[in-house]
Amino acid sequence: MNINSPENAPQSPNKPSRTPVRSRTRIKSSINLDNPDFYFNRELSWLEFNARVLEEAQDKSHPLLERLKFLSIFSSNLDEFFMVRVAGLKQSLVRGASETGPDNLSPQEQLNRIHMRLWPMVDTQYKIFHRDIVPGLKKNHIFLAKIADLNRTQLQFVTDYFMKQVYAVLTPLAIDPGHPFPQLGNRTLNLAILLKEKKRRNDEKSYFAVVQVPSVIKRFVSIPHKGVGHIYIPLGEIIKYFAERLFPGFSVMDIGTFRVTRNADLFIDEEEQEDLLTIIEEELRKRERGEAVRLELEKNVSPNLTKMLLKSLNLTTKDLYHINGPINLPDLMFIYQNPDLKHLRDESFTPNIPKALKGKGNIFDIIAAGDVLLHHPFESFSPVVDFVNSAAEDPNVLAIKLSLYRTSGDSPIIDALVKAVENGKQVTALIELKARFDEENNISWARALEKAGVHVVYGFVGLKTHCKVLQVVRKEDDKLRRYIHLGTGNYNPSTAKLYTDLGLFTCRDDFGSDISELFNLLTGYYQNPHWLKIIAAPIGLKDRMLEFIHDEIKFHKTLGNGHIIAKMNSLVDADIIKAIYAASQAGVRIDLNIRGICCLRPGIPGVSDNIQVISIVDRFLEHSRIYYFHHGGKQLVYIGSADWMPRNFIRRVEVVFPIEEESLKQRIINEILAVIFADNVKARVLKNDGSYVKIRRNRKKSFRSQAVFMQLAIEREKTEEMGDTSESNLAELIKPRDYTEAAQTLGITPETHRKKIQEKKLITEEE
Repeated sequence: MNINSPENAPQSPNKPSRTPVRSRTRIKSSINLDNPDFYFNRELSWLEFNARVLEEAQDKSHPLLERLKFLSIFSSNLDEFFMVRVAGLKQSLVRGASETGPDNLSPQEQLNRIHMRLWPMVDTQYKIFHRDIVPGLKKNHIFLAKIADLNRTQLQFVTDYFMKQVYAVLTPLAIDPGHPFPQLGNRTLNLAILLKEKKRRNDEKSYFAVVQVPSVIKRFVSIPHKGVGHIYIPLGEIIKYFAERLFPGFSVMDIGTFRVTRNADLFIDEEEQEDLLTIIEEELRKRERGEAVRLELEKNVSPNLTKMLLKSLNLTTKDLYHINGPINLPDLMFIYQNPDLKHLRDESFTPNIPKALKGKGNIFDIIAAGDVLLHHPFESFSPVVDFVNSAAEDPNVLAIKLSLYRTSGDSPIIDALVKAVENGKQVTALIELKARFDEENNISWARALEKAGVHVVYGFVGLKTHCKVLQVVRKEDDKLRRYIHLGTGNYNPSTAKLYTDLGLFTCRDDFGSDISELFNLLTGYYQNPHWLKIIAAPIGLKDRMLEFIHDEIKFHKTLGNGHIIAKMNSLVDADIIKAIYAASQAGVRIDLNIRGICCLRPGIPGVSDNIQVISIVDRFLEHSRIYYFHHGGKQLVYIGSADWMPRNFIRRVEVVFPIEEESLKQRIINEILAVIFADNVKARVLKNDGSYVKIRRNRKKSFRSQAVFMQLAIEREKTEEMGDTSESNLAELIKPRDYTEAAQTLGITPETHRKKIQEKKLITEEE
């Protein structure tokens, strides 16, 4: 039986029973947890994540332009998937590599299944576009036109536009023995053309040519008209219409738009390089010239022209994707950004600033009074920016250190670091140059910061520094105090509005000691660090996580209340999955919220009966990582930058850290995790055949976790403006929840759950 063949997989209910299976699932020596049938393939699981993105584009409850956005995200996701994952599989074939993952699928088998799964998905994408998006735009006076739709005046405008704005930019390229097929740039739009000499109409000889659609000109041209709204026509369609003007004496037999995706993963032998920044710049220039891995071609292009393209690119029909519409839908996002169309987008949301951070005292006094937890994007990222700005200006601050993996193009944090240097602070920035597809941005920031006087370091050879760490050293009463911010997401104010993440401010001495050691490790020579609180990769994170899981098994055998809750982006590591299986066999309840890849298969009798896996895809990208272990009632809660993947454990510097302030810990357990696992609108349950299904509400009131978090932020803002210091007015937001189910998710009785919520004043006693 193959786990990735749905027709062969045993069936399980939509949602596992909330009562743990105990005696019949004890660990049995006869069950081999290395069985390939117990694991989903990583690449195929990722495709199912992108299928969930596509489902959101189908969801008519979303405003029209949000649906267009999900179609665009689907395309952008596929681009990266082909440039990295598919390219890697093809390289494995070239090398003759035979290694397989836990699922035992060879590279060729994976490629075959990827294409079989993707072809219908791409067809569905464009059916949504033509069936729903185009008519919806038309109703709102946004017209995506063709040349044939234009009147005489508009056609004259297009002719003038082509001759005055486009023609001189174009370079027609003949393809023949004297003119080899050009090295077309990665993801550039092009026209493939078959030509025939006009003087030799009876001659069967044809000529092959290519014209690149220039990226320096807007992809969609606005056509003037007297009516309401806007008419747009693709630049490629205009060039196609006038193609014969590029080849005087020839007639066009066939023409079609195409796009090539290339291997864009960088190969960097860091051990042999003296200047990492320079070698990455050199590799980036090669990215545009990588091997072709996918051809997207306009539908209805002739077999002859298709064959020529595939041969020229060294691709096969398995690498070909016929596109029934504009190639690369993200180019239409300019419509999404139109300020006149806000009624077709989600209602704008302004994050709340927590009450604790609104006081008149400076931010250092606030953090000194107690740890502060931020839940983005529902709570603003601006306190993090203010923290760095305050450190830059405060005369008592001596040093600032932080790690940067990705940041925004106009980053206020970068500006603050420069200001700090100008004010005489010691500033150190660890910038990860190998952050995929952000390498150029990070190189630019590295050069700018070095020029300003910041100490810039690039981390370890062979590792990516992925942790999110910021430290400010401040002199107070003849002593030095370290103020820390740790997070699950990047120091990027832009994505902080789009991703769900958690951040912690603290000035606890043990945290400060750990972060100082971490920076010493990252910037200097440091062996065998001893952490007091944090857990770091690649030094011990995986071992500690396995230890927590095995401890949960021991506690469960003694107390019978073992429970693991984990929220992350991806679950891939085979050793962790086997440990989770063992915990399930022992009767431990396991609730997983995995946004993307999940190689664990739930619902295997005697192996994963006690495991529930859900995935939430919604307005904001789920990005926070939270790890909960009941631990005999002690309730350990860790958050951090790492997923449970080999790359996070082995090839990255990661930091996971405990939440020790009891009120913050209980907020994560009883508010954040409880709300997430009560979602019955955007949550989907992973079945044991690899498919995902929406949760059946069975007449229960709709409960959409991200909407609840937004409303909580709005209501908290209102109560603070009214001078109400309690949170009892937030009762109605929590009331719709099914308390029995939420309580079972948390491993406590419904009445205890109500009491915990009442203690936080999220509901009133009389409810």
